[in-house]
Order: sequence, then structure tokens, then C-alpha cells
Amino acid sequence: MYFSTIGTSWITQRFIEAANASGRAHLHAVYSRSPQKAKQFAEDNGAVKWFTDIDEMLQEPIDFIYIASPNTLHYEHIRKSIAQGKHVFCEKPLVYTEQQWQALKEQASNKGVFIFEGLRHLFTPNYYTLKAALSKAGQIRSVMLQYVQYSSRYDEFKKGNIPNIFSKEFAGGALMDLGIYPLSMAIDLFGEPIDIAYFPVKLANGIDGSGTLIVMYSDFNVTIMCSKIAQGTIPSEIHGEDGTLTMDHLAPITTLHFYDRKTKETELLRQTGTELDMVYEFESFVKMIEENDIKYHDVLLNRSGHIVKALEKARKKENIFFTDEI
Repeated sequence: MYFSTIGTSWITQRFIEAANASGRAHLHAVYSRSPQKAKQFAEDNGAVKWFTDIDEMLQEPIDFIYIASPNTLHYEHIRKSIAQGKHVFCEKPLVYTEQQWQALKEQASNKGVFIFEGLRHLFTPNYYTLKAALSKAGQIRSVMLQYVQYSSRYDEFKKGNIPNIFSKEFAGGALMDLGIYPLSMAIDLFGEPIDIAYFPVKLANGIDGSGTLIVMYSDFNVTIMCSKIAQGTIPSEIHGEDGTLTMDHLAPITTLHFYDRKTKETELLRQTGTELDMVYEFESFVKMIEENDIKYHDVLLNRSGHIVKALEKARKKENIFFTDEI
């Protein structure tokens, strides 16, 4: 397989490294609005070609496109890629409105191509161990998930500059950048919630620097804390009537424990993983294409639909609208 990339940031570099480690796909071309960046990134990563025109790049004979552009550009870049019959691997968040997701779903179905949202933490061996161990906890009664990580770009924001991740123009904010990790995990584990509420801490430009998300199910709630303006140190937990599952971190889980309420004993379930954790999602994506696994694709794309629906509802309840929505 051959692929091209949109974006030249560190995450694109990691994706290419994951592809190289897997050995199942090869980089063909890269795109950047900057000729200097495109040329240098192509040379550094062994790409055959580089482009500053997306439409021209999409004419190349490749199998899929990797997209890591700013959030508000995802929809248009995915749409153009599908129109040229290319499969798409797009970093989270896939899009930021349910209407965009629905339009892309229909377009992909008509063109017979796949769309894959990059949620690397949901494809690691430790996460699959968590899913398999969920029944050990018994009836779930509460869940607390956190992704609280101070961003170095917040320092730039405080100086008066507005990085993309703190910008309404590029669909930034804590919920869209970090909150999506625990939210997607909750939806993957427990399904679509019956309701959702968000309590943001807004910055001067109206974007959320941090916030608490309450994801409601019929007999328990998931409390999510996300922040780009502070640093968390506590683990995340799933509380059941029979025991508790504890994760040191979410993206990815490095250490997973189970505490048995009856025996009072704590069991280490998993403490392994590769540093290049993107390789797991990459291999799942390539396998899906090679096997033309439409059923698996539909499951993943519908999960993405539940995620964007929850994100949109949560932020709009609190009057967080991005530039093109105002």
C-alpha cells in the first residue's frame, strides 16, 4: 500500500514511523501549504514527491490519505480525498458537527471507501485487556476518567498569541483536544449516552481551557475531567459493585490494576506496551482495507458519529461555537 500525508507536525512524523515499523504501507507524497516545509518533510521521510496543492496531490496513485491538519479543515480534506476514491485516516476529532459526519458517511458509502478516526488509545493491547476485564468489576456504578495535561502552548496564549488548539477559528479547546480521549473511551465501553453536560472553564476568547464533562447512562454516570491549563497526577477508575479497575493514564494505558472488593486484593492486569503505540491503530486500519471489512468499518464510523454528536451537544449547551458556526 502507498499513502500520502496532509500535515507536517510531530503527529504526522509519528504516523510515518508507525507505518515504517509495521512495514505494511509506504509513504509516497506529503502536502504542506509551505513549499519549504513540504520539501524538507518529504526529504526527511523518504517521500517520492511533495505538494503545495492538495487537489494535485490527490491525483497521485495511492491507496489512502493520512490527515493531520487543523480541526476545522478535516471535513474539507476528507471530502476531497473521498471524492478521489482514497481511503482516509484522519486524526481526532474526525469532524466537529454531526451534520458533517453524516455527509461524509454517505459520501464514503457512495464511493466505496473507508474513513478511520485516529483514536490510538482504543487499539492498544492494554485497552483490550481493560475491555476483557470489565466484567470483573460487576455492575458498573460510577466512572472517573481524567486527561489533565498542561500545554506549553498555553504559555503562548498568555502572551497574547492564539495557537490553533486554543482558537475558535480552528475548533480548539480542552474538550476537542483532550476530552475526546476519555469521552471516546466511555462511548466505546458503554455505548451512546442518554445525555451529556459540560461545565467549562472558559478563557478570555471564550474557548474552554478546561472543564468537567458528565456523561449519563441509565444506572451510572461517567465524570470526565479535561484540561490544557493544569497538570493532573491522579489515575482514572471504573467502579463496579464487585471491584475497581484503575488506569494510570488513558492515552495510552501503561499500567492497569483490578481491586477485588471482597478479597481486598489488588491484581496487576497489564504493564506492557510499545512506545510507538500508533502502530496498533495503523495495523487495524490497513487490515480493514486489505480485507474490505465493511462491517468493522461501520462499527468504527458509527462510534465516531456518537462521539461527534456528544461533543457538539456538550459544547453548544455552554455556548461554545467555532468561528464558522457563529
